[in-house]
Amino acid sequence: MNEETHPILDFSNQAVEAVFKRALRNTLILGLVAAAVVGLASGWRDGAMLATGALISAASIYEWQRLVRLINARLDNQRTPTSAAAVVIFFVLRLTVFAGVIYGSLKCFQGSVTALLCGLGLAALAIGWEAIRMLRD
Repeated sequence: MNEETHPILDFSNQAVEAVFKRALRNTLILGLVAAAVVGLASGWRDGAMLATGALISAASIYEWQRLVRLINARLDNQRTPTSAAAVVIFFVLRLTVFAGVIYGSLKCFQGSVTALLCGLGLAALAIGWEAIRMLRD
């Protein structure tokens, strides 16, 4: 029986970086286009809520990219690009800031919570799409 290694095991750090960059780009483009469409169709408040969710999604992808870069450097016994403690502290701090932004957008814009959730879900959609692309190739 001939067993081949799964393609995901041969995934290089550069390929991981490329996946995150494409997911970040796709999230921003899809979020801004969707926010414009929703803003025109349903009002500026809902468009602003979707844009807020999309920006938080994009920032979350960026934070995950930094964490993965740190973890990969540790696993490969390389010098980490930045202090591990600083990356983790900023990750938790940004989660707190994101929660504050979500609360503030709900209070200020008074738009649809559904639009905000759709914007927040864009990160999962973009990463899922890139995972499917990676497994297909």
